[in-house]
Amino acid sequence: MATITHAREAVVQTLYAKDQGNDNAYDQFEEILKDKKIKGPKADFARKLLNGVIEHLEEIDKTIKDHLIDWDFNRLDKVDKQILRVGTYELLYTDTPFQIVIDEAVKIAKNFSEDKAKSFINGILDKIAKEVREDAKK
Repeated sequence: MATITHAREAVVQTLYAKDQGNDNAYDQFEEILKDKKIKGPKADFARKLLNGVIEHLEEIDKTIKDHLIDWDFNRLDKVDKQILRVGTYELLYTDTPFQIVIDEAVKIAKNFSEDKAKSFINGILDKIAKEVREDAKK
């Protein structure tokens, strides 16, 4: 049975395919959902997530860049970049609890990235989450 993690992974995979030059990646998203047996509310969540990242990509990338220290955004691993984009979107634009967003991003990194990516992604998203929490208090 598909999980919400599978839904997030489908979004990461679609964003990665688009970033790699697959101009049909967004059109193929429904097929990915079908192949992964992501249905109902989980499919709706995945669609909302993908559309949200696409819609807010410029702000998401700016937020990530603002939190990179001694890293060039354009040199980030392409999978890690997509995981960060999905996580940053959720932190900025959804009500998903911060810890769930970060845990899910790390879980996806465990499946699709190098070992060192887990702590890197955790660190960046944690910094963004702290800033979002501070802004919410104001």
